[in-house]
Amino acid sequence: MLFYDQSGLTIRGHLQFGLNAVAERNLFWDLAGTTAPGSGFDPDTNWLEGYVKPGVSFEYQLDTGAIVYGKLSAVSSYTWGTDAFDTGDTGATTLEEAYLALRGDLPSGLSYDLSLGARELTLGTGMLIANGATSGFERGALKFGPRKAWEMAAIGRLSFGSVTGTAFYLDPNELPSTNGDNELAGVDLRYDDPRGGYLGATYVDVLNSESSYPQAAPGGLGAPTVTPGAREGTRTLGLYGKTNPFEGALANWSFTGEVALQRNDRIDLEAWGGRVTAGYTFADLPWSPNVTLGYQTFSGDDPDTATLERFDPLYYQGSPSAWATGSKSASTFINSNVNALSLAVRVKPTQKDTWTLRYAHIRANELNSPVQFGQATRVDVNGNVVSGVDDAHLADDLFLEYSRIINRNTFLTAGVSVSFPGAAIDNVVGTSAEPWTGGFVNVVVNF
Repeated sequence: MLFYDQSGLTIRGHLQFGLNAVAERNLFWDLAGTTAPGSGFDPDTNWLEGYVKPGVSFEYQLDTGAIVYGKLSAVSSYTWGTDAFDTGDTGATTLEEAYLALRGDLPSGLSYDLSLGARELTLGTGMLIANGATSGFERGALKFGPRKAWEMAAIGRLSFGSVTGTAFYLDPNELPSTNGDNELAGVDLRYDDPRGGYLGATYVDVLNSESSYPQAAPGGLGAPTVTPGAREGTRTLGLYGKTNPFEGALANWSFTGEVALQRNDRIDLEAWGGRVTAGYTFADLPWSPNVTLGYQTFSGDDPDTATLERFDPLYYQGSPSAWATGSKSASTFINSNVNALSLAVRVKPTQKDTWTLRYAHIRANELNSPVQFGQATRVDVNGNVVSGVDDAHLADDLFLEYSRIINRNTFLTAGVSVSFPGAAIDNVVGTSAEPWTGGFVNVVVNF
């Protein structure tokens, strides 16, 4: 929304708001009924959530040709009813973006872009650095997740042609109830081919953190060891890329890949994770069907070694179209000690309508080792305290999503999903667990 445009100064208004209705049945395969029977957790729930995100931005061109720009925005969100994590009738208003920046060109052919303040930043494919803020719980709007900006970000970019180098310092906008005082810094180097492919590398160093890491008990027997502040000093190197459009026999194919290695000498951490995908578009068929096959895997802690091998997913983009491990299962398993074979089929009957069917077969990489943070630690039938699962098959997820562009500002999304528990879940429950089902419909308006 253009408010002012005169004498080199441009001021725009921004407004986004949304409303989402959600229904869930047999949440988390009703694991709480076995692992925490006294919790009173209700596996069946419905809720409504909404948010509004107003903002204003400006650009001002200096006499030198450089541009000073910035943005100020906030998010107000609320959940009516009880959500999947047993929290509801709550919400919060928080600052979202609040930054000043300067960009311009240098005589040598270089261009620069420097900014300081709260703003969004995504690197690579979103495997490590993407979601800088947390929604849900006391802030409301769990499914929407309207907050994306880092609480503080110092970002410096230098570009020459198709090559861009980015140096960054990030302080995530964490929930007050679970603030780990995390601070990150690093660099990203990326080449964007004009034909559409890219290749890059990201290095991230955790400068400060009070966040804990769980480690499997020796031999997998016993509760996991939880070390406060273990994340501090974790260093991650990631490589990512996507192919250019092919010609000839490989026309309409696309391939992507990303791999990351983690080390932390202070706690003897050696972990890894990554993904490969192959996509094909049937360009000559009606509705332009696209089929994408992917495999992603993240190391878990081997209970038979003293080294900690559990991958830390940091601040990944957790939507089903990005780095979620499954659709429903992504609410249970973070990207650590899991792998998933996934298939997505997308069709576009019209330019405004898109249907996407997603399937994921999800497994654990390490048995008797924390799959998430160790919440499912329990006493087995033999009286032993155990953590993790004793069978690799966790779940099979199906998710059908429909998206409709109502007009240039209004978007409708609806979906239904089901997660069929694998033998690992059945063994925890002690019988054949029932599927976890759910659905949603939302409308988002963006000006």
